[in-house]
This record gives sequence, structure tokens and C-alpha cells, in this order.
Amino acid sequence: MLIVEPADPHAPGPRALIEASHAMMRDMFAPEENHFLDLDALAAPDIRFFAAREGAQVLGTGALLLRDGYGEVKTMFTAPSARGRGVGSALLRAIEDEAHNHGLSLLRLETGRGLDAALGLYQRAGFAPCAAFGDYRPNATSIFMEKRLQAG
Repeated sequence: MLIVEPADPHAPGPRALIEASHAMMRDMFAPEENHFLDLDALAAPDIRFFAAREGAQVLGTGALLLRDGYGEVKTMFTAPSARGRGVGSALLRAIEDEAHNHGLSLLRLETGRGLDAALGLYQRAGFAPCAAFGDYRPNATSIFMEKRLQAG
């Protein structure tokens, strides 16, 4: 059974996936086009970090960065062996629930061209293109998206 729960990004399972995600991003994008958070930033007070697991095996990670007036989806990554099994969707639901718990009505994210599975996940979840936000600047690879959350 898939369990999504708050986790410590420094723990071995989440850490391994975060490091794999960072390596993939470094291979795909120029340094100035990488906007991932390091392990210490993922443990900061304004982050809600989640891991998806089956038993002791961590299959995915995701985080909510609490911003003024919105939440930002960060660190979404699913182990290659677990892709297509609903891990990303489950993490995104947990992030959305956490955003509701904090009274947020808007989620935003930045993803990259070439991350087609991620883009499809976000589109299926109701995210739509938007302009760059926060400290981001438009560039050749970033795709910015947002989703209005229903009150409730």
C-alpha cells in the first residue's frame, strides 16, 4: 500500500531520491536554469516535505513551499521503477491538502521543458500555464503553472 507522509529530506530514502533528481536536472539543464532546493532548504520551517513509500521503500518525494498568498510545489520526483503507479498524483494530493490546511487558495510551480511526464501530471491535476512568479525569470526551459484551489 502506498503511504504519503511528512518526512525528513535528510533521511536515507528521501535523500537518495533528491540526489537522483538533482543529478537528472544537472544533466538536462544549465546551472542558471536549475531551481531545485538543497537538502537543508527542504528542511526549513516554510517547507512541508513529503515522501511516498511502500513499506520501507521510498518511491517519491514532493514539497510545499509556503509563500505569501500561495504555495509552491517543489521537489516532485518519482523513482524510475515506480513511475506510472500513481506516486506523483498521491504526492500532489498531499501537497494540495497541506495547502488547504494553511488556508492557501493558489498553488504554483516551475517545471522544465523535456519533463513530459511531470507536465502531464500537472495538467491532469488541473494546473494551467501562467507567467513567471516570485524570483523566477522567464528563460528558454522553464514552464510556469498554477492551480486555483477550491475552498473547503
